[in-house]
Amino acid sequence: MSAEQPMVLIVEDEPDLADLYATWLRDDYRVRVAYGGREALDELDDEVDVVLLDRRMPDLSGDEALTEIRNRGFDCRVAMVTAVEPDFDIIAMGFDDYLVKPVSREALTETVSNLILRNAYDVGIQDLFSLASKKALLEAEKDEATLEDNEEYQALTERLDELRGELDNTLGQLDESKGLSAVYRDIGDSAQSDE
Repeated sequence: MSAEQPMVLIVEDEPDLADLYATWLRDDYRVRVAYGGREALDELDDEVDVVLLDRRMPDLSGDEALTEIRNRGFDCRVAMVTAVEPDFDIIAMGFDDYLVKPVSREALTETVSNLILRNAYDVGIQDLFSLASKKALLEAEKDEATLEDNEEYQALTERLDELRGELDNTLGQLDESKGLSAVYRDIGDSAQSDE
C-alpha cells in the first residue's frame, strides 16, 4: 500500500446503497463505486486494496466477479456484502469476509479497517483470517449437528487448526532465535524506512 489513503471499490447494483456505503467510507479511504459486476471489473486495478462485493447482481453475479478478480491475480481483500444467507458453498469461495445485509455503518467501516490491516500480513496469516471468518460465519448460521455432519466444514476446521499450528511454530521459532521484541523492532524499522 502506498502512503496515500487505501482504495476501496464498492460493487453494488442498488445505487442508493452503493452511494451510502461510499459516503460512510470517504473520510478515511479513497472510494470508487461500480453499479454492477462488469463495471467493477473495469474499475479494478492494482490501486484497489479492498472490494466490497454484492453477490446478487443482474449483469455479472458477485460470485462470478470474485472468481474473475482472483483469476486476474489482483492482490486485494474482498468482502461479500449481501442479502444472501451464507451456506457451505462459501468455504470454497475466495473472499476474505462476509457481511449479511442490512449492514450498519460501524460493521462496514470495521470490516474495511480489518481488511486493510490484513494486507500487511503474510499470505499464511491472511489465509488464517479468511478461514477463521468463514468458520465463525458458518457457526453463527448453522446448528451444531449440521456442522458436525458436513465434510466441507470438517475439512475447513482441520485446515484452520493446521494453519494455527504452523503460526504457533513460526512464532515459537522467532521467539527462540530472535525474541519477539526484536521482530517487532525490525518490523517498525522497515516500516519507517518505507516511508
